Amino acid sequence: MQKPVVNVMVRAARQAGNILLRHMGKLESLNVFEKGPQDYASEVDSLAEAAIIKELRRAHPDIAILAEESGAMGKGRQTFVIDPLDGTSNFLHGIPHFCISIALVENGEPTDGVIFDPLRNEVYSASKGAGATLNDRKIRVSDRKDLNGAMLITGFPPRERPRLGPHLAAIQSLLGEAEDIRRTGSAALDLAYVAAGRADGYFEAGIKPWDIAAGMLLVREAGGRVCDFRGRGEKILDGGQIVAGNLKLSDALQKSIVQSGYANAFN
Repeated sequence: MQKPVVNVMVRAARQAGNILLRHMGKLESLNVFEKGPQDYASEVDSLAEAAIIKELRRAHPDIAILAEESGAMGKGRQTFVIDPLDGTSNFLHGIPHFCISIALVENGEPTDGVIFDPLRNEVYSASKGAGATLNDRKIRVSDRKDLNGAMLITGFPPRERPRLGPHLAAIQSLLGEAEDIRRTGSAALDLAYVAAGRADGYFEAGIKPWDIAAGMLLVREAGGRVCDFRGRGEKILDGGQIVAGNLKLSDALQKSIVQSGYANAFN
C-alpha cells in the first residue's frame, strides 16, 4: 500500500498531466519563452506547476517546495521537488515523450517519488525502503552484467555544451561495447526506464534536482545504484552529474566515464 503522501503526489501529477494533454492540440498558440540559451519553457509549464503546488499544499501546507519554474518556497526538513514538465522541448515540438516528476526530499535525499507519463498513463512511484512500482506492479533494474550489449541513455543539456567534446569522447568509448546510446529528452523518464529495466544505464551532466530527485529514488528502490561521475553515491542531488544502472553496470559505466576523460572535465 502506498504512503498517503505518495497518493497526494500521484493526484497532483495526474492533475498536471491533464493540463499538458489539453494543451497538446494547440501548441502553435502557446506563449513560449527562453529561460536561457536554447532552454525553453511555456505557459503550460507554469500552469501545470501551479496545479501541483495547489494540490500538495492542500494536504501538506508546511512542507517547503522547490519547483523548476517558481523556485524555492518555504524552509524545513522536508521539501517537495517538482518538475511540472520534464521534456519541455519534446512537448513543444509535439514529440510524445515527457512527464511530470515530484519527489519528497528530506535532508538532501529523496524519500518518496512519483513520475507520471500522461500519454501512456504510466505512474512510477517509490518510497524509501518499500521498493518501486509501475502502475502498482513491482519493477526491477535489468540484470545486465557489463557494458557489452547494453542499451544506454544520455542527454545534451544546453548548459553543458562547453563540455561537449569530452562528452562525445565518452560516448565514442562506450559505443565500443554498448549496443546503442539513446537521447530521449527527459531525464526523469530516463531514470524511470532504468528502474523498469527498459534501459540498462543512464548518465548525464548539467541536470538539476527537479530533473532527477524522483527518478534516482526509483532506481535505488528497483535494486539499482545512482552515483556521480566520480562514484560518489550520497548527497548528489545538487551535484549536476548522475550515473544510474544496476550495481555492476553502473560501476562499469562510471569507470568508463572516468577513463574517457569526461569526469576530468568537471575538475
